Amino acid sequence: MSTFYTPESAMVIVAHPDDIEFTCAGTVARWVQGGSRVAYVVCTSGEVGIAEMGMTKEKAMKIREAEQLDAAGLVGVKDVVFLREPDGMLQATLELRKKLVREIRRFKPEIVVCGDPTIVWAGNSYINHPDHRAAATAALDATFPAAGQPNLFEELAEEGFSAHKPRKVYVTGWSGSDLFVNIEDTIDRKIAALRAHKSQMRDWDPEPRIKEWAAERGQGKEMAYAEGYRVVTLVSDEDWEKSNGRVILEEPPTA
Repeated sequence: MSTFYTPESAMVIVAHPDDIEFTCAGTVARWVQGGSRVAYVVCTSGEVGIAEMGMTKEKAMKIREAEQLDAAGLVGVKDVVFLREPDGMLQATLELRKKLVREIRRFKPEIVVCGDPTIVWAGNSYINHPDHRAAATAALDATFPAAGQPNLFEELAEEGFSAHKPRKVYVTGWSGSDLFVNIEDTIDRKIAALRAHKSQMRDWDPEPRIKEWAAERGQGKEMAYAEGYRVVTLVSDEDWEKSNGRVILEEPPTA
């Protein structure tokens, strides 16, 4: 399916700085252009991801958080939360689930975007990072059913965060997508945002590979470049419109 709509709000939950830029920044840029509120929640600060002599985790945290803020700004996202869980040792604990529930109830996103916790083997030269799997598991468990259950983590209501059930979950991944977003008009922003992660890109120019991957996803769908998602609908369109008093406006498939 390729029908595109602009949600009122979306939250992207990932493990590390730069995960968003590799996976869904083109879609985020389209949403922001259409008026969406978008928030990023980054579980770790990628503080073990700079392998340089003399580099400390404290220095790396500052560098990578600054890079993520710059990358977010390039696609128009201002709400960025760093949970500062330990990089390389992320676990899908109840504590992390509660932290994510807090953010979901605070921001009240229509859509939650996260990774696929089932992906381990990702080609012949890469094993999916355990932090990616842990962040995806925690994000899904926080999104459903936890965030929408008022009697779970009920102490969050005392902080002013009432229960909220997102409408949809967009799961990023390498295969199994059932919805594709045309990012032809925003792929340059996606690439610019990825380049903002200078500590990770170093001398590598991501443009050729990013365009190659996006072209593969758009092949046969009348899209020069696309990002793909597996979509789970937790609240029907009818029920969402009733509860939120709004109508979902859809654009043509090739918009």
